[in-house]
Amino acid sequence: MFTGIIESLAIVEAVRPAGSGIEYWFSSPLSDQLTIDQSVAHDGICLTVDQLQPGRHRVTAVLETIEKSTIGQWQPGKKVNLERCMQIGGRIDGHIVQGHIDGKALCIDKKDLDGSWLFRFRIPEHHAALIVEKGSVSVNGTSLTVFDVSVNEFSVAIIPYTYSRTNIHLVTPGNEVNIEFDMMGKYVLRIHQLARQ
Repeated sequence: MFTGIIESLAIVEAVRPAGSGIEYWFSSPLSDQLTIDQSVAHDGICLTVDQLQPGRHRVTAVLETIEKSTIGQWQPGKKVNLERCMQIGGRIDGHIVQGHIDGKALCIDKKDLDGSWLFRFRIPEHHAALIVEKGSVSVNGTSLTVFDVSVNEFSVAIIPYTYSRTNIHLVTPGNEVNIEFDMMGKYVLRIHQLARQ
């Protein structure tokens, strides 16, 4: 479990096929604080650390993750958001994020509002019921508040702190991002669907 509050950026150093999966090496300020078998969110994707070297760590993505997220497009030099799993007993500053990506969203607009930034995203219509006005969403692992919701589009506002400390500043119209919808919303939708059967 995560909170969607990004701790650091990491740089993809190497990408190697591993059967049907892909191995990724990252360098980051957090790498030396990680342990083997630790769950770490990389752009919102929960991945297990399986190898460590000084200043570097490795994870392996399986086929399901590659198909559902943007990770299959990552190349050396890409910057990704990092968050270690939450600690019980601390404050949850964002919202509960599982690190289980639901799919991809397309950035369709980005506006500089002189002190903040406005992003607009489009999601597949089959996910439309999972976005609600003033609800929470995880974009590349960052906990954000949704507003200006239409059928399958929504906006988020980014403050300077988040803009400079995450990779959202690299997102431009035409880019895809990883998206995870609020867990409670997914359960409510599932219960509603079963009740209608």
